[in-house]
Amino acid sequence: MRILIIEDDAVLGAAVRDQIAADGHSVDWVTRLDAASDAMDVASYDLIALDLMLPDGRGVPFLKTLRARGMATPVIIMTALDQVSDRIAGLNAGADDYLVKPFDLDELSARIGSVARRYVGNPNPLLTLGALEVDLAGRALKRAGKAVALTAREWALFEALLSRPGQIFSKAALEERLYSFDDEIGSNTLEVLVSRLRKKLGQGVIETERGLGYRLVRP
Repeated sequence: MRILIIEDDAVLGAAVRDQIAADGHSVDWVTRLDAASDAMDVASYDLIALDLMLPDGRGVPFLKTLRARGMATPVIIMTALDQVSDRIAGLNAGADDYLVKPFDLDELSARIGSVARRYVGNPNPLLTLGALEVDLAGRALKRAGKAVALTAREWALFEALLSRPGQIFSKAALEERLYSFDDEIGSNTLEVLVSRLRKKLGQGVIETERGLGYRLVRP
């Protein structure tokens, strides 16, 4: 997934960015609401982690504006505001989850996974795809009963394709989901990643639609 962090605390922002990146996601981090708007104008995000008190405004009105414009991207609020009324205001504004600071970074990872699964219509973290057994919550994979180790980037690509089995993803769409603004992408980076995944998952799992992109084959 490609995730946008909107957080002005330098220490927490860096920690959250590093945690999300270590989970294999692409991540962009901004410290102001105006910068967040600029980022969303040029990139599509699968999830937003939003602080409620930013230098140039409050997160709740910002979120209400996004929802009023029809933006359906899942949002997890990260804030020090811990009153029940604050939680209600955030959830009523359109947030999908609400984390009170300080929070455990592993819990953030779990919340991101849970929200993402709900948005693709399958909250069950355990999936079977032919000979593949997938534990989305544990980020674990077995092929014919044997554990398969994926790198963070391989897992991110597999997870992207797995979100819509049978649907074709263009190269540009996959690159946008896998890489942030700061990443350097070679001309054949995605092809190399697909080739590595095929060796681990089986050659018939990922199909190439010439001129269109890639898709995960339904069993």
